[in-house]
Amino acid sequence: MRLLLDTNILIRMLEEPHRLSARVRDLVDDLDNDLVVTTVSLVEIAIKVGTGKLVMPSELLARLDALGCELLPVHARHAMQMARLPGVHKDPFDRLIVAQAMADDLMLITTDRHLAHYGVAMIQA
Repeated sequence: MRLLLDTNILIRMLEEPHRLSARVRDLVDDLDNDLVVTTVSLVEIAIKVGTGKLVMPSELLARLDALGCELLPVHARHAMQMARLPGVHKDPFDRLIVAQAMADDLMLITTDRHLAHYGVAMIQA
């Protein structure tokens, strides 16, 4: 299964793995699953670091590489999918992450219950 890690799941995985549910830990640890991290999450992290809301996870890119995470850039197909989403959620980062999951047939792992309203394939963490 290809798992798209929402920003909050990514941060927990790197900084507070004890806060992940057993189910999510099992999915992340399963070598048969592909872990996907969107560059949208990296931008969101950078913005939070810049505003002082977050400390940059140490050696972020090296750690993602060591975990075997695939970095997913934003493509035109993601923007087109985002334009088709209903106005359920106002956060543009979350909307773009949902659009990427939908456009690329990824299973989204998130703690945000509101994203289920989009009909995206997701695992509620």
